[in-house]
Amino acid sequence: MAVVLNTSSSVPDRRLAVWQDIVCDTFVGLDCRSDMHEAFWGAVSQSAVGPAALTRVDSCAQRVFRTPSRIARASEDYVLVALGNSGVNGVYQDGREAVVSAGQFVIYDTTRPYELRFDDSFSQTILQMPRKLLQQRIGAFDALTATTFCGDRPLEGLAYEFLVSMSKVIDHVDPATATRLLDQGLDLIAMAFAERMHQRSPDQSFHRSALLYRLKNYILTHLSDPELSMSQVAAAIGISPRYASHLMADEQTSFRSYVQTQRLERCKRDLSDPAHAARHVGDIAFAWGFNDLAHFSRIFKQRFGASPREWREQLPH
Repeated sequence: MAVVLNTSSSVPDRRLAVWQDIVCDTFVGLDCRSDMHEAFWGAVSQSAVGPAALTRVDSCAQRVFRTPSRIARASEDYVLVALGNSGVNGVYQDGREAVVSAGQFVIYDTTRPYELRFDDSFSQTILQMPRKLLQQRIGAFDALTATTFCGDRPLEGLAYEFLVSMSKVIDHVDPATATRLLDQGLDLIAMAFAERMHQRSPDQSFHRSALLYRLKNYILTHLSDPELSMSQVAAAIGISPRYASHLMADEQTSFRSYVQTQRLERCKRDLSDPAHAARHVGDIAFAWGFNDLAHFSRIFKQRFGASPREWREQLPH
């Protein structure tokens, strides 16, 4: 269910202050300034999607600041993908400036200072998520903040259209379906980022990040194969197993740990999904590449605090 907040019921000279409270509650601690005075207006509509949120923002001319003092008082580790619906948005972060209009998107990071500038009325759809949701797909992406992603690039256009469309249906599907849609949206963002990194591959950090994305993507699309191995994955993307291990080590993980974690997460998702209620626990485990049910049950309980059967039984019916 979407949560809707706006300034319409506030007295005119309090609307900017009310708006600042709204955006701080909706996103992170921010400072808002505007010359609109008593003509100021703004509205948000937000829907939660697991650990992420999709928010439509409609407002007028303003500047928004994420300052070092705000960051010092915060514990959030979010990234935001802002998709332009109408109007123009300037985004400043990490020494770069992006200009985003309808059909384009940009990403910025709440752990570092940024400024948003809107010179007129605007509408945006914003995907806010914990950083790890993107990092587990692509690794470091800090060099892509305040970069304009455009609809005339096929992958970027597809990511934009999917996320905007998803935001319109997310309140009308069940939570398990919403989570799967979010996963697909994040995969599309990661693909668009990887393509940009590949184009800048003379930069070694970009090249490694692009390879890491390809490595993780191959793993994620072959999780159901119980014989999946590092040598197989490395061969598929054209690098040595040793180099592949180094790429995984950059993420403070190993091939085995990453594969196990991703398989467990997908088993948990299916065990939580009413659409899979008739499936045996073992069928779900084997479908995601496990081949020893006792081992699966043990590591599932270690990670989630309940056995697969207990996990399923404690869900609301």
